[in-house]
Amino acid sequence: MAKSKSRRRKAQGPGLLARLRLWILRGLLAVLVLGLLCIALLSVISPITTPYMLSESRRLGGVSYDWVPMDEIAPVMARSAVAAEDARFCQHWGFDMEAIRAALDDGAARGASTISQQVVKNVFLWQGRSWPRKALEAALTPVTELIWTKRRMLAIYLNVAEFDEGVFGVEAAARHYFGVSAADLSPVQAARLAAILPDPKGRSASNPSQFVRQRAASILDGAATIQRDGRAACFERATAP
Repeated sequence: MAKSKSRRRKAQGPGLLARLRLWILRGLLAVLVLGLLCIALLSVISPITTPYMLSESRRLGGVSYDWVPMDEIAPVMARSAVAAEDARFCQHWGFDMEAIRAALDDGAARGASTISQQVVKNVFLWQGRSWPRKALEAALTPVTELIWTKRRMLAIYLNVAEFDEGVFGVEAAARHYFGVSAADLSPVQAARLAAILPDPKGRSASNPSQFVRQRAASILDGAATIQRDGRAACFERATAP
């Protein structure tokens, strides 16, 4: 009798484990399909908000966010953002291996996150440093690069980036700092907006510190350089985002 019960428990054990594994696989597949669907939809539909915007909106009681298509953003703004954050944007597939190697050589004292990675983090994931988030970012970035054009990637980046506390997107930032639309930004204004991107709450584009002024001057030169040498070609073509 005892042997019979033991055999039944052994028979049930693998069945439960198999069902558990099946449900886990189904869950992972559902997450994968949902992620792919979201990426595909955002290739043609503008995001209404992001997880970080929602968090800041709850904290501040609202945020400033106005989506504008790429055609309504001064081209020099796009070049300035790329020059400041990811000069090899047109040459990589989501990860800049040269920047990663340089960061490792510096003991990770410098950042190596591409615009593509930042977009994935800002649109699909949460803020903060954690291995689960970095793993999801690493998985979603090449998929997003595969589905979106570079122009679309940059358009979303410019529209969801934080430029000041509660100020999201280049349109809201241009009006907040300079009282103009994103389409009317001057090269100097665009460079200053790009210069504050790594630390939007600690830097000001309209009242720049000496560091921001120097950084903006360097970005201005970099934006002109990537236009001359063709590194801006992937996002400056005439097609709409």
